[in-house]
Parts: sequence; C-alpha cells; structure tokens
Amino acid sequence: MEQTFTYDVIVIGAGHAGCEAACAAARMGAKTVLITMDMNKIAQMSCNPAVGGIAKGQIVREVDALGGHIGQVTDATAIQFRMLNRSKGPAMWSPRAQCDRTRFIAEWRKRVENTDNLDIWQDEVAEITTKNGAVTGLRTVWGAEFTAKSVIVTAGTFLNGLMHIGRRMIPGGRCAEPASTLLTASINAMGIENLRMKTGTPVRIDARSVHFDEMEVQHGENDFHRFSFISQERPLPQLTCWTCNTNPEVHRILRKGLDESPLYNGQIRSIGPRYCPSIETKLVTFEERESHPLFLEPEGIDTHELYLNGFSSSLPMDIQIEALKQMPCFRDLKIYRPGYAIEYDFFPPTQLHHSLESKKMSGLFFAGQVNGTTGYEEAAGQGVVAGINAALHCNGNERFTLGRDEAYIGVLIDDLVNKGVDEPYRMFTSRAEYRILLRQDNADMRLTPYAEQYGLACAERKQRFHRKKESIEQILSLARNTNLKPSEINPLLERKGSKKLAHGAKLFELIARPELQLSDFIEDESVETLNNFRSVVQALQEDKAETMEAAEILIKYDGYITRERSLADKMQRLENIKIIGKFDYENLTQLSTEARQKLAAINPETLAQASRIPGVSPSDISVLLVLLGR
Repeated sequence: MEQTFTYDVIVIGAGHAGCEAACAAARMGAKTVLITMDMNKIAQMSCNPAVGGIAKGQIVREVDALGGHIGQVTDATAIQFRMLNRSKGPAMWSPRAQCDRTRFIAEWRKRVENTDNLDIWQDEVAEITTKNGAVTGLRTVWGAEFTAKSVIVTAGTFLNGLMHIGRRMIPGGRCAEPASTLLTASINAMGIENLRMKTGTPVRIDARSVHFDEMEVQHGENDFHRFSFISQERPLPQLTCWTCNTNPEVHRILRKGLDESPLYNGQIRSIGPRYCPSIETKLVTFEERESHPLFLEPEGIDTHELYLNGFSSSLPMDIQIEALKQMPCFRDLKIYRPGYAIEYDFFPPTQLHHSLESKKMSGLFFAGQVNGTTGYEEAAGQGVVAGINAALHCNGNERFTLGRDEAYIGVLIDDLVNKGVDEPYRMFTSRAEYRILLRQDNADMRLTPYAEQYGLACAERKQRFHRKKESIEQILSLARNTNLKPSEINPLLERKGSKKLAHGAKLFELIARPELQLSDFIEDESVETLNNFRSVVQALQEDKAETMEAAEILIKYDGYITRERSLADKMQRLENIKIIGKFDYENLTQLSTEARQKLAAINPETLAQASRIPGVSPSDISVLLVLLGR
C-alpha cells in the first residue's frame, strides 16, 4: 500500500537553489520537505569549489541579507578569500572564496537537518500531481505520495542529463550520479515547454603530480571582509591558488581532437555558456591566441584533488591528458577524472511570473538551472525568492518580488522573465543599470528589512543590522555637521598630500576627496574639533571596519548615488502602472508587429516591465500610455 505524506511546500532537488528554498519556506512556518536523490550530496559543488566572483559575490551577500545560508556556509568553509575588482569603484567590488568541498556539503546538511519544519526525503520524483490548474503534490518512483499547496522544482542538470566525453555518452545528472528521466514529461503535460542546454566541467588533478615551482602563486586576503553580515572569522586554514598558461603545443594537441569533440561533431546541439567556454571553444573562437590562462584551485584542506579552472572540456580523455602534459607544470600529470560536458532539460523562464511561479500552473515554482541560469549564486538567489513565495502562496498572501533597483537578484529574475535565455544566464555587473545602488557593502541595508518582514532574520542579524544602520547614520550626520577651520586641519591635509583649505569646510567634503580616507581623521588626534567624531567611530563594536567602509563609500559617492536613485525613482513610476489584463495586444494595431507578439507572449504586469522586453520600443510604451489615459 502506498504511503501518503502531507506538507505545505515540497522542494525537488537539494542543490543550492533547493536548499535555500526549503530553508526559507520552513523558517516562514510552512511545513516543508526537501526531496533529493542523494542525501550525501546536499548542496554539492558540481563544478568549481568556489562561491562568488564578479556580480555573483553581490548575489551571495543579498541572499545572506535575506536570511539565506550560502554566505555563512561559505565563510565557515572558505580556504581562500579575495575581493575582486579592487582597482575599480566600490560598485564593482565582488567577493569570491575557494571552499573546502567536503566541508561545504557537511555544513549545508547540518543546517538543513536542523531547520524546524523541514524534513528530507531521499527518492526520485516521477510525477507532479495537479487539479483544476493548481499543483496538489507529487509521486515518487518508490511509490510515496506527497500532498502540498506549493511545489518548487530545482532539479539542476539532472533532468534527462546526458554526459559527454569524446564520442562516449552516459546518462547522468553529474559524474557517477543518475539522471532524472520522468519529471520533464510530467511538467510538459501541464503545457510547460522545455528546451536543452549544455554546460561542462574540467579535469581534476592530483596535486602530487604537479610541479608548483613552474607556476605563479596566487595568494588570498585575510582582512575583515566576509560573505555573511553575521559571520565571525574564517575558521579554516587559508590556502594558495596557482596560475599558469597554455602554449602552442597544448593547442596543437587539442586541435587534433576537435573532430572527436561533441561540440563540433554534431553530438551536442544545445548551447553552452558564452562566458565560461570550454577550452576547445576558446581555440576555435580565439584562433589567433597562443595561450590561455588557467587557474589551479584546491578542493579542500585534506585532499590532493585540484580543480583546473579555465580548462572545461568534453574532448576525449587521452587528448585532455596529452595536451596538459605539454605544460611544464603538468609534465608528470596524474588526474582523478577527465572533464566532461553535460546536456540537460530546462524550462524557458518567460513562462514564469516575477515570483518564479508558473504562469500555467498555480503553486508551481521553478528556481536554479531549470530556469536556464548557470552558477551556484544565481541558483541560491532564485531559491530564496521561490521559497519565500511558495510559503506565501500557501496562505494566499501577496507575492514577494525584487526590483532592478533593489537587488542583483531582482535584475536576474527580471531578465529571465522578460528576455528569456538562449544560453546559460550568468550575472555580470554590466547587466545592472543601477549597480552604484547595488553594491556588495550595502546588501544588508537594502534587503534585511525584507528578512525581518518575513521572519527570516535571526535575533543576531536584527541586532547587528540596526546597530550598523544607526552607526552609519550617526557618522554621516557628524560628517555633515562638523565644521573644520583651515588653521586646524591644514597640517593634516598637507601630510596626506591633499590641497589645503583657504576657507572652512565640512568634514563630509574632506572625506569625499579621493586621496583622503575616513580613517585619516580618526588616527590623527591633533584636531580637537574631531574628538566627538573620533570617539563615535572608535566606540563601534564588532562591525567597526565594515561600518566605516560603508559610511565612507556613501560619502565619497554621494553625488553618484543620489543621481542614480533619482533615475531609479523615475522608472519606479512606470513600475506602479499596472497593465496586466488591460490590453488585447494582438489587436492593438498602433503597436509594431514585434511589440504585439512579444507583449502577448510575456503579458507584462507593469508598464516598466513592458519597457524592458526586447522588441518593445519607447514609442510602443508611449502608445500604451496614451491608451491607458483613455
């Protein structure tokens, strides 16, 4: 006899999207179950053992501010941390960390297993059940039946996954793990379309076979920066990474195997990631290049396994090994496994609302690679949004969405829903038109109020958020109201190589100078007028360095931030104009043919969303405004 289990929310898949979704829903009070085919691979880092990177690091900080876990897990298991893009302005600063792969999984599983209202079930989902246009639950291959009001699909690369090494093809969702072969058909039966995508992963190398003296060492950083706003110091030893370059002989060997490459022999027809291409794609696309950089990254503190970043490949195994041996550092190369490509099903995200709920099926949510994205960070961002909305759906509450001026997560979801994807979507700072507002340093100021609203902020997060917010406001107020005379401040300015004052000035104006730092006015005790300001900053508690940095950025970039906030507010007026259900686009002859087709397909909720749909011109928006006026 089949067993039936009753829940509010079911999450299918325990990758980065699934774990964040399940924890968010459960912490909001929804009785939740996380279904995975392997409990030992919860939040597995399927590709590189790293979190963050350009724009991706901002997303992780945002997930953390929303009460998610990936930031804390990363800090707890980090073995190297770096802040990328330091040579640019703070809007571009992006944290990145290498993690201990085994400990990362263990830390995530501990958090999942110790979340109230959250159960884990190891099984494969065979069918999602529905009734009257709404999900009712699902059935598994082992005959278990689950009922629920919300179902979140976060199956990653497992849906009809097919791995490729040369001409060899093996069904699987990840190396040595089976594919999920039944779920796609069940979703298709609801009228939801699927397509195929491709991604890949590189060779894993035995460190004992590497000549590290032939490589350049890449050290990490160990200052106050973290991923989570509530993490303490990183507990694990900090390790080095290494860099090297391919050479013409490596390229000659690789080209020899192109006829056997699934990417070029017709075996793979789906599209791979443009911004993380395979080594064979690099050879074809950048034919004139004689070398490409590679990064050798440790997988953990207790293993010899190394990840070769930049050498993703599906070439035959012997070609991969022979080519790498042409590099001095790898002349005695031994590997644990070759690189491979994988094809999998995804569901075009234009079929979703901004809440990540299906337009076709009430209560059905999608998050992660099944929406055509790539990366742990993009998956985690979608996961926390889907988890919040799945819990809200259970009680019939208004959905949670993020604007493009509120978060990179908002940009990500808006891009997916409006534009769709024709290749795996990866976040970049250039995708965000309000990136000066969406800095990594202020993710807590932007999003922690939502965590408080939905019950996702623990007591420590609330306390630290409000303390930091008050401290920043106090620093800014004092900086704006502290008057400095030339006679008392000019000696300090002269020592710092800054232009002396002819007349009095506010402290705010001086900190705004590029050559001066806020700390300059704290460390120099010769100016008595600054005593009050100095004492306030020196009294800051555990978040002192982070608070000072956040305040200084707000001062130095005040004009840019104000201007960008004004632009965002103007666009917000269009966000407030609801148009869903108000037009029969196919019969609006005043619009261009392309605009009619795109608007009918997407059915945007607001005028601002309509303006971001590719093919909808400003004149089309003007027509809609005129028609609304009528």
